Amino acid sequence: MNRRSFVSLLGGAMAAWPLAAVAQQSTPPLIGYLNSESLEANLSGLTAFRKGLSETGYVEGQNVAIEYRWAEGQADRLPALAADLVQHRVAVIATLANIAAVAAKAATATIPIVFTIGGDPVKIGLVASFNRPGGNITGVSFLSSAVMAKMLEVMHRMVPNIAVIAALVNPDNPQAEADTKDAQEAARLLGLELRVLNARTASEIDAAFAILIQRHVGALLIEGDPLFVSQVKQLVVLTVRHTIPAIYQGRDFPDAGGLMSYGASRTDAMRLAGGYTGRILKGEKPADLPVQQSTKVEMIVNLRTAKTLGIQVPPTLLAQTDEVIE
Repeated sequence: MNRRSFVSLLGGAMAAWPLAAVAQQSTPPLIGYLNSESLEANLSGLTAFRKGLSETGYVEGQNVAIEYRWAEGQADRLPALAADLVQHRVAVIATLANIAAVAAKAATATIPIVFTIGGDPVKIGLVASFNRPGGNITGVSFLSSAVMAKMLEVMHRMVPNIAVIAALVNPDNPQAEADTKDAQEAARLLGLELRVLNARTASEIDAAFAILIQRHVGALLIEGDPLFVSQVKQLVVLTVRHTIPAIYQGRDFPDAGGLMSYGASRTDAMRLAGGYTGRILKGEKPADLPVQQSTKVEMIVNLRTAKTLGIQVPPTLLAQTDEVIE
């Protein structure tokens, strides 16, 4: 190769190198989003997650991309969905619900994970401690213990003349036993009869409602389980069709036409999780980020549904409501 050809080749390579470097640098980081529920049931939570991301400077479609995986309430799909995200070599995995976090942790020990869960991540085995999570995982924990007891109290205030109330739970949920015990104790203290109904699938929800109608149950508590989140429309239709006052832990229920909800604000928790995801993308390590605890609780009442069910919402309860849907 003569000198002129070498100089020409070198000049071409140097000219091409900055373009290649710029192209490589402009490739946005990829987030894996693993959710045990459905997109339809998580629009508000997803908006909150994106807001948290934006607070750290990341906007989907501009400087960050997200690969979504939805289990649609089918917990057995989560391990495969988590493995798929690992194969896509995402920069970080964000999860919603205890079972999704457990599946993500089992799928990778190297990719950072940010969870949003109800309950204690130490007891579940996700982290070593709140202050020092250790490993590749951290996230946000929102209030979940004793919520069913408070839901029963709120429902009793809404319909004080009803003496028999049912609790719909998914027995496969790790929190189901504790939720049931809390509700039973609260019912005992209030002098109410509590009947527990189990459902693991959509068809079992229908079967549980058939039992509920047969036993003339006056009101219903619905556990905050991924199955029930994914079947919110089904639950709303059944409760309204059979004129059963019902309360659920998430705002998705009254937003979809259910009577009311009481529980932790998952949108607040998801916003915090989005912020942690952005911080990890900027280079922080999960092991150095303490688990955050979201303690914001909200009560939402759908007045249109109350009217449909023939319920006059007590003024004292209405005054304590965080949001009213009219």
